[in-house]
Amino acid sequence: MDLGLRDAATVVVGGSRGMGLATARCLAEEGARVAVVGRNREDVERAAADLAERGSPDAVGLVADACDTARVREVFDELGARWDGKLNALVNTLGPNVQGTVEDLTDAQWHEAIDHGALSLVHTCKAALPLLRAAEWGRIVNFSAHSTQRQTVSLVAYTAAKAMVTSVSKNLSLLLAKEEILVNVVSPGTFVTPALTDWARSVGVDSDDPYGLMEAIGTHFGHPAQMPRAGLPEEIGPVAAFLASRRNSYMTGANVNVDGGSDFT
Repeated sequence: MDLGLRDAATVVVGGSRGMGLATARCLAEEGARVAVVGRNREDVERAAADLAERGSPDAVGLVADACDTARVREVFDELGARWDGKLNALVNTLGPNVQGTVEDLTDAQWHEAIDHGALSLVHTCKAALPLLRAAEWGRIVNFSAHSTQRQTVSLVAYTAAKAMVTSVSKNLSLLLAKEEILVNVVSPGTFVTPALTDWARSVGVDSDDPYGLMEAIGTHFGHPAQMPRAGLPEEIGPVAAFLASRRNSYMTGANVNVDGGSDFT
């Protein structure tokens, strides 16, 4: 299926690793111009080179902390100058790595979770909107999490930030619908990402075994999927790429679970 992305101008925030990189790769393979934004220069530069090899005609990596509003504005000003003042798709994949219960978390940890996991998205959306409005068509795709619907006591700050992502995205879809800029959410379940593999090693689980990972999720959190394994990043990239594409022409305000099977809540 042609997603109508050839030469489209796209940005993936958090696109240098994990599910963000998998999404960026799908966009590149469809012929989109892809910018990845991340905090680690080596990861960002490696990702941009990979995307160029996969077919992105103007792949670029930009170093930025999405919590830094001034730097975020600079990034989108630079992309606007590079891409004739237009942007077709913004994808936000950042998530906070903050664990602890309500009793244990410090104020600083709460601020970190909300700033990195939710306010970063607000910053990028605000900076991108003028470019999206100038383009012939525009899409925003924000990554939330299925865990907002199935709580775990030690992930309260993470799920609170991701719930904010879902709420802000729904509000943005309402705000922008009349302009036909479509805003949707992807809610991943358990995926083999750097954060998950770090956790797996800490509990003695083989991070290369998606079946073992899902078994461990069931043991430690009580929320296994209906499928017996964790998802792979390349299994969620195409979903996000479709939502970010011109082919998606009527879906907005949706929250798409990609979780290996759930209770459909």
